[in-house]
Amino acid sequence: MNHTVEAKVRSVASNIRKIREYRDYTQDYLAMKLGISQNAYSKIELAYTRITLERLIQIAQVLEVDSVDLINSSGEDLIRLHTIQTRHNN
Repeated sequence: MNHTVEAKVRSVASNIRKIREYRDYTQDYLAMKLGISQNAYSKIELAYTRITLERLIQIAQVLEVDSVDLINSSGEDLIRLHTIQTRHNN
């Protein structure tokens, strides 16, 4: 696989981890919501396991973010966007 694709895969995995931590969710919680083991979930965040589009959508739903944003944004941008949306909704 080419270097650019590998970098994007790692970026998505990192975004998932950052948003999970921002929401104060544990890996165990995400794993339970996805119906997988904590070990399997950990491998997703470490980019050891390639995730399907279906799995990406499931993760995005649990994290309450758009799956496209997990791909196209940085974790920091996602957190900033969520913070702004939360303030706007309150």
